[in-house]
Amino acid sequence: MAKQTGAGPYMISVVAQRYNIHPQTLRLYEREGLLKPSRTDGNTRLYGDEDIERLETILSLTRDLGVNLAGVEIILNMREKMARMQHEVNEFMHYVKQELARGVGDWEQRLGTALVKSSPSDLVRPAPVESTQTRSDDAPQA
Repeated sequence: MAKQTGAGPYMISVVAQRYNIHPQTLRLYEREGLLKPSRTDGNTRLYGDEDIERLETILSLTRDLGVNLAGVEIILNMREKMARMQHEVNEFMHYVKQELARGVGDWEQRLGTALVKSSPSDLVRPAPVESTQTRSDDAPQA
């Protein structure tokens, strides 16, 4: 497959010729929701660089791997979800790094102003020890 280089939006005939597919196939991909090209005022489809990348993925899945259109839709949706999740993880990591950069001194200050000053060992009670002697009130009554 020929890789596009940011030359701008492409009309359906150019994309179809470049990727050796029928324009009706591109229209089908649009009807199925796999591609969403922009439109001119005259309603002409224009395929941008993101559309071209997505088309290359679709063609790779269908031609090289034999995936049907339903499978392509599922794969593309999962890729989008994974990208969103990766973005959220990256944001969380950035937040954690910022908090760590604030330093240990900030934590010491927070602990110093706590309502109850105690060490963690003061908060844990020892487990009660069971007595081996039988209590008199546990004995059976006659």
